Amino acid sequence: MSTLAENFNLANEFNILRIICGFFFIPHMIGKYSEREFTMGFFKSAGLNPPGLFINIALAAEAVISTCLILGIYTGYVAWAAVAFLALAAVACYRVSGGKWFWNLGGFEYPVFWMICCIVVALHG
Repeated sequence: MSTLAENFNLANEFNILRIICGFFFIPHMIGKYSEREFTMGFFKSAGLNPPGLFINIALAAEAVISTCLILGIYTGYVAWAAVAFLALAAVACYRVSGGKWFWNLGGFEYPVFWMICCIVVALHG
């Protein structure tokens, strides 16, 4: 079986986790792009100034991480980059939410969960 076919073998549960971790970045990119004013306010509230610069850095990082995780390119390294990215996202959510844990209340639960999934991918990849 070729490497490409192996990367998309859904009988391998690791591939499912890797692909899902990559795909989850796509709605975040869309949201940052389509809801630019909201995102600017969020980044500013998190202390990431100038927010426009940090949004563009985040979009670029998410595009690379997403593509590489979905396609299985440099998986271990990229998954560790995703962990670092999501750790920063969790800190930003913590700052903006005032320390709330629950994601549905604006807390940092979701990026922490996603970060742990990426740790599993990094350790396996």
